[in-house]
Amino acid sequence: MTRTTSSARREFRWPQPLAGNKPRIWYGGDYNPDQWPEDVWDDDIRLMKQAHVNFVSLGIFSWANIEPEEGVWNFAWLDRIIDKLGKAGIAVDLASATASPPPWLTSAHPEVLWQDYRGDTCWPGARQHWRPTSPIFRDYALKLCRAMAEHYKDNPYVVAWHVGNEYGCHNRFDYSDDAMRAFQEWCRERYGTIDAVNDAWGTDFWSQRMTDFSQIIPPRFIGDGNFMNPGKLLDFKRFSSDALKAFYEAERDALAEITPDMPLTTNFMVSASNSVMNYDDWGSAVDFVSNDHYFTPGEAHLDEMAYAASLTDGIARKNPWWLMENSTSAVNWRPINYRKEPGQTVRDAMVHVAMGADAVGFFQWRQSRAGAEKFHSSMVPLAGEDSQVYRDVCALGRDLDRLADAGLLGSRVERAKVAVVFDYESQWATEHTATPTQQVRHWTEPLDWFRALLDVGVTADVVPVRGDWDKYDVVVLPSVYLLSEADSERLRTYVNGGGRAIVTYATGISDERDHIWLGGFPGSIRDVVGVRVEEFAPLGDDFPGTQSSVELSNGTAAHDWVDVITSVADGARVLATYEDDPWTGLDGMPAIVANEFGKGRTAYVGCRLGRDGLAASLPDVLDALGVADAADADAKVLRVVREGEAGKRFAFLFNRTRGKVTVPLDGELVISSKTAVVGDGDAAEIEPNGFVVARSLPTD
Repeated sequence: MTRTTSSARREFRWPQPLAGNKPRIWYGGDYNPDQWPEDVWDDDIRLMKQAHVNFVSLGIFSWANIEPEEGVWNFAWLDRIIDKLGKAGIAVDLASATASPPPWLTSAHPEVLWQDYRGDTCWPGARQHWRPTSPIFRDYALKLCRAMAEHYKDNPYVVAWHVGNEYGCHNRFDYSDDAMRAFQEWCRERYGTIDAVNDAWGTDFWSQRMTDFSQIIPPRFIGDGNFMNPGKLLDFKRFSSDALKAFYEAERDALAEITPDMPLTTNFMVSASNSVMNYDDWGSAVDFVSNDHYFTPGEAHLDEMAYAASLTDGIARKNPWWLMENSTSAVNWRPINYRKEPGQTVRDAMVHVAMGADAVGFFQWRQSRAGAEKFHSSMVPLAGEDSQVYRDVCALGRDLDRLADAGLLGSRVERAKVAVVFDYESQWATEHTATPTQQVRHWTEPLDWFRALLDVGVTADVVPVRGDWDKYDVVVLPSVYLLSEADSERLRTYVNGGGRAIVTYATGISDERDHIWLGGFPGSIRDVVGVRVEEFAPLGDDFPGTQSSVELSNGTAAHDWVDVITSVADGARVLATYEDDPWTGLDGMPAIVANEFGKGRTAYVGCRLGRDGLAASLPDVLDALGVADAADADAKVLRVVREGEAGKRFAFLFNRTRGKVTVPLDGELVISSKTAVVGDGDAAEIEPNGFVVARSLPTD
């Protein structure tokens, strides 16, 4: 298997409207007509037109109905529904249909089924039960792709290819012999020699040194309570992302060879906590980025959604992207599946649009009456069209058309002043079971910083570590555990040239091989941040008498992780210290330190403060960096701006609170929800779960 990680990106290509139609914001969802008798199809199309739906994703899990027997093709039903949709003005995002193989294939070839780390086989009965490194499965899948492409290459109603579906959602890791051989080849291509692999993985520890690539095996079961080699485990996660990406690329290229003018995508699963694939790497392999996002119940609902949408915008490099799936209300796969509150269906979709989505899709169009997802909400619920969900679906369709009429298409999300960095590989490295504390993972810190910045009136961009974070006024590196020499030098150059950086605990601990930087932490950038950390002081309450928190002099409290900062650079300024019992050794020790480096400034936050502690500390930190004016918005409101041509601007304002908030209208009101215009028409009162979008035009 060829490693596919690359900085090269495919040219951006966006699906074009059906002939005779003007460009709109794409709106629709997954459609599964093969689950329903054909007499339902005409009613579906009637309801779609009523809801302003203009696209559906079709055939995602239809392999068994398209190829009911090996080599026997049944396109007739698919032809009929595509023709009905197209004549009604509804475009088709057509799937390669390879997401789950039919029973006849796995019965004939059980060797395509993936195996877990104990060697147990994942049997059919759900979905994604195939292994990406199986040459047999690849042959069958590519045969299907070519048949689909040949049959639909001239169909005027198909506007994009939906390749696969949520790669790695269930088959991220495979430990089979196929995977073993592919992992060996991946290591050979990455490292060249077995000695280089040994060096990268530190195999002299525990007598793991290998003499041949054939001795490399996946990180299979090593006994309960034992510790897997961290370098090997990190590389296996890289390999697994690459293996699935290579499979996607094979499908993509098979389709593109026959339909070269058709844009292709696959749906990612970008959220704050989901790091299944390296989606930033995958972003280079699609013609346009697509994402599936499902809301986080409770108080983090809005903020996490905005965070994930901003990260998706960063992965797309601020090109338009497609919200392929979200939910109108409850999902079906959580222990408790909470419904959405009134207003949230429309509001949630609009958050993604604010953050750069020019397409909104749901799973799914019509709610299933049977199968594993029958309790998953949809655009047409089990209650039918006489339901609040469907009325909200119709309202959203009208709103999206109004935005398109107002000129939103072609605009991009305005670059924020602050970038919060996220790194998939740092998350993978912190998932190891032998770390200073199992209470700390990378992904939580960027989300806390994003929310804390909102709490002081700063809407930040979330930027992948390989993105353009060094073009922002301020960059936050929150627990970016892996920091390569190249990224370390990039930060050094950025700050030296006048940049402002906030760096936190657990940043720059190791290089890209998970080799610890020596001499004290953060090893490769100590000179930039002006501190030296000798060791870590984890906090917790898992043993009687252990310390679970430490007070800071600024009134906040640290938990989970404290850096033992033993020295600071000459000229550095301590913004906060620990206040603790003298015998702990922490009392009076620096906790937050500001430093000048070249023409720029840094602030180092040496402990985990959580969202509230960060928000309380940020005014002093921003002041020390000389960027206190970055906090220029109402903390009760999420404000995002999309900029269009000739100075046209669209301001999206969302209520972050559980009470009403009043905001000035930044221009002409375009759309709103749960909002009333007040005063002389120059302000709006937004209820909980409400929003407003206003357009401003340049003045002559």
